[in-house]
Amino acid sequence: MYSFEPTEEQKMLVDTVARYATSNLRPASHDADEENQLPLNLLKKGWELGVLQASTPEAYGGFGEHSSVTGVLAAEEMAFGDLAGSLSVMAPGLFAVPILLVGSEEQKNKYLPSIVEGDWTPYTAAIIEPHYDYDPNDLKTTAILDGDSYVINGDKSYVPFAREAKLMLVYASLNGKTQGFIVPTNSNGIQVGERQKLLGIHALFVHPVKFENVRIPASNRLGGSEGHNFQPILASMWLATAALALGVSKGALEYAINYAKDRDVFGMKVAQKQSIAFMMAEMATEIEAIRVLTWEAAWMLDTGKEDAYKEAYLAYVGAADMAMMVTDRSVQILGGHGYIREHPVEKWMREGRSFAMLPGIAIL
Repeated sequence: MYSFEPTEEQKMLVDTVARYATSNLRPASHDADEENQLPLNLLKKGWELGVLQASTPEAYGGFGEHSSVTGVLAAEEMAFGDLAGSLSVMAPGLFAVPILLVGSEEQKNKYLPSIVEGDWTPYTAAIIEPHYDYDPNDLKTTAILDGDSYVINGDKSYVPFAREAKLMLVYASLNGKTQGFIVPTNSNGIQVGERQKLLGIHALFVHPVKFENVRIPASNRLGGSEGHNFQPILASMWLATAALALGVSKGALEYAINYAKDRDVFGMKVAQKQSIAFMMAEMATEIEAIRVLTWEAAWMLDTGKEDAYKEAYLAYVGAADMAMMVTDRSVQILGGHGYIREHPVEKWMREGRSFAMLPGIAIL
């Protein structure tokens, strides 16, 4: 039977992340959304909290063991401050975490120490494809073995920091099986498009990337010559999305409750109206339900349970629906004020829609 009580180390990390989220990310989130970028010093400060480092063994430059439970706890707290900021701070993990999970020993020793021990530097991964039937388990991007090299062809979308990153993990179909490949971004045949404009998460830099006969050494296949199991990577992406959705939803609910308690309408507080009170109770219930499901899925992944992959997917699907409902109702509770950009609920509603497409640009 798993415990819902975090360890002392987890409490310390979560408290540190929560202070950063409320004192640094939240105050900067409105201007970052309006100006379409976050200050670099804010990202560096978030990186120095050591979330990735705490999940990386000492042998590879960190000071802990990888834990999905720790990851979801930290991601929720950070997203409470700002989603785009969280995704930006977590971006190097898109490259590092899969190597940590399924990479060969040689790849871990070659890449992880410089990422974990260094300052925040953009690394990234390319998995999402611009097709209506996009399926991470059935990608249209292909990798073909040609002698001692792999040749990659395909199109990707929503690739964070594709212009700035020197290395990216590219996911492609190899003989019908999804595999990751370590690709230098200066390789011949890579075309990075203009920054994509999204409904929400305006401060996050994402780009489309085209691969035309991009040739990389066979040793750059994630996991080495035998490749890897893709399920732990995808499950970690789903859990990251669920945890981030919880953070945004928690922020939206808290703001709506505080507004409803302070706002007078026809001689009474908004929160005293039964319909509003019931609405907020349902929002809180959905958040708590998804939180428990997410924690359980993370625990199952950490302990190698057989159904961890399925539970992670359920957490993600439930979180995407929950976030859309909670952020939409937060706007409703504020009435006309909910549609004004000075209130953050309209921003959270735009971000709430993003969780349906986020798996692939966050991992823990």
